[in-house]
Amino acid sequence: MPPLHSKLHLQMLKVAHDEGQPARDGLYGLHWGDPDCYPPLVPIRDRWLLPHVQPDGTALEIGPGGGRWTRYLLPFRRLYVVDHYPELLAELRKNFAHPNIVEILNNGTDFPGVPFASVDFVFSFGVFVHLDADIIRAYLANLHDVIHPASQLVVHYSDKDKPLAKQNAGFSDNDPRRMRAMVEEAGYSIEEEDTTSLDSSAIMRFTPVSLRG
Repeated sequence: MPPLHSKLHLQMLKVAHDEGQPARDGLYGLHWGDPDCYPPLVPIRDRWLLPHVQPDGTALEIGPGGGRWTRYLLPFRRLYVVDHYPELLAELRKNFAHPNIVEILNNGTDFPGVPFASVDFVFSFGVFVHLDADIIRAYLANLHDVIHPASQLVVHYSDKDKPLAKQNAGFSDNDPRRMRAMVEEAGYSIEEEDTTSLDSSAIMRFTPVSLRG
C-alpha cells in the first residue's frame, strides 16, 4: 500500500479559490511567484527547466498545480502530468487542454499508464516541499520504472535548515543532507544542486546511476 498523502494540496487549492486567486492572476499558483518575473524563480526557469526541454522528447511533471511551470514544458512531444487528486488535474485542464498532455491520476507515488523507460525529463516544483520522507522515497523508487539511463530529474524540496522553512508548518521535515541520502540510496547520481538561492527550500538535478556506468 502506498504512503498516504495529506490533504494539504487540496486545502491550498480551496483557499486560493475562496480568495479569488486563480481568477485574479490567471493561473492557480502564481500567487507564490511567477517564474517569468519573480526574481527567485526566473533562474529556476532558465537554468533548471528550459535547458532540458526537447520538442521530440517526453516529460513528466509531478504535481502540476495550475500550470505555472507546465506552460514551459508544453513544447515536449508528450507531457505526462501526475497528481494524486483529480481536483488538481481538473484545475490544470481549465487552462491547458493540449493534445500532447496526458493526465495521470496516481495512487500516491506511482505512474500508472506511463510506458516503461519512456520519460526523458522529470520536473517537480512546490510539491516535494510538502511530502514526508516515506512518500519521497516511494516516488524515487517508482520513477525508475518510467525513466531511462539518460533521463534528467529536477526536484525542489524543503530545507528545514532555513528559518523560513522551520516557520512553515506545511513544509516537510527535510534538508539537503537527508535529500542527498534518499536520492543516492534510491540509485541516482546527483549532478548539481542549489541550496542557497531559495529562502526556504533547495533544488537538485540527478540522473540514474547507470548513466555513469
